[in-house]
Amino acid sequence: MNALQIAALLIVLAGAFGSVNYLFLRLPSSIGILVVALLASVTVMVLDAVLPGFDMTGAIRQEVMEIEFSEALLDGMLGLLLFAGALHVKLSDLRAQWRPVVLMATIGVGISTAVAGFGFSWITGAPILVALVFGALISPTDPVAVLGVLREAHLPKSLETKIAGESLFNDGVGYVVFLALSGLAFAGAGHGGGGGEDSALTDTALLFLQEAGGGALLGVVLGWLVFRVMRRIDDYSLEVLLTLGLAFGGYELAVALHVSAPIMAVCAGLLIGDIGTREGMSEVTRRYVDAFWKLVDEILNAVLFLMIGVEVFAIAFDMATVQAGVLSIALALAARLLAVAVPVLMLRPFRGFEQGTIPIMTWGGLKGGISVALALSLPDGEWKPLILACTYMVVVFSIVVQGLTVAKLAARVGRQPDLM
Repeated sequence: MNALQIAALLIVLAGAFGSVNYLFLRLPSSIGILVVALLASVTVMVLDAVLPGFDMTGAIRQEVMEIEFSEALLDGMLGLLLFAGALHVKLSDLRAQWRPVVLMATIGVGISTAVAGFGFSWITGAPILVALVFGALISPTDPVAVLGVLREAHLPKSLETKIAGESLFNDGVGYVVFLALSGLAFAGAGHGGGGGEDSALTDTALLFLQEAGGGALLGVVLGWLVFRVMRRIDDYSLEVLLTLGLAFGGYELAVALHVSAPIMAVCAGLLIGDIGTREGMSEVTRRYVDAFWKLVDEILNAVLFLMIGVEVFAIAFDMATVQAGVLSIALALAARLLAVAVPVLMLRPFRGFEQGTIPIMTWGGLKGGISVALALSLPDGEWKPLILACTYMVVVFSIVVQGLTVAKLAARVGRQPDLM
């Protein structure tokens, strides 16, 4: 199938599975589509195993492999999804919570990467650098999944801002860490002596600064330029088009300049969503921009969660892999707990936190399609199938189990202000 046929099929299936969920399961939309897609996929596999002559798994697997999930998400959908998410986070709210957001998106990602990486090496016997790549790709929380859950959880505003802001920024930081570690693990395996290791570490640090700092700078510059143009225009359709061009064009420009495209999309979205909507748009334009990006967000969410559901056809499972995946779920939760607890405890003497901040942010730190896409983007090798299978199990558990229960957890422990 060509790209247009694949896109048409995905949209048709997303609508069909969404309708099944709406009529029968009544789960939150994106999670429901994922669950229905998984049930349909598993049903096909079971029928393939028990019915002689029923041979659909191989054909479906071939079509799924043609989708290029990693490329579709990282080079296409991600910029739009991050921009849409950032539009609805106000800079004033983020400024009030910048310390925990920054610490969790930097120190927290580092802690999680180390804990998950060393733990994965102990569980599976993978080389440390390869295991740290798994730690890097499983550490970022997925803003698509997280922001969808926040709509249902009704959290205090300050806690909601912490979770949303962290999920937007740790995604970009985690992507840069992943690129650096995967470069060391798979391209830099030949470094031998101490000088080579020092050079590799220096290159990694420079890559991080270039990607993260360059992405933020590019996002602010492009967002400011678009804002200045929008101030001179009062045409809602053209202004919607400008925001779409900023998200699409800015993301591709960041890729071409070798800076972090996710961080660019977040910074540009924050600027347009706050200063742009307040000073550069009429009330009519604000309504249309908001409605347009909410619709884009919902449609891409539906397609993304459908793709996660059918990616099960691309993964090889056996008993040892399932056992490693179950242990990886526990490992990812432990890494997430430390990634949240350490920054919170560091800041606790200087500021108050809402009741239940650590358990809510731990359980609400959902993994998603970005982790699967990064695992799929790894070069073929001995450890890729295991990393992909474990990542997939962590992501499905996170979205389905944590996603369906975090609102209840928040209602139970997150209502009263923390006096500490």
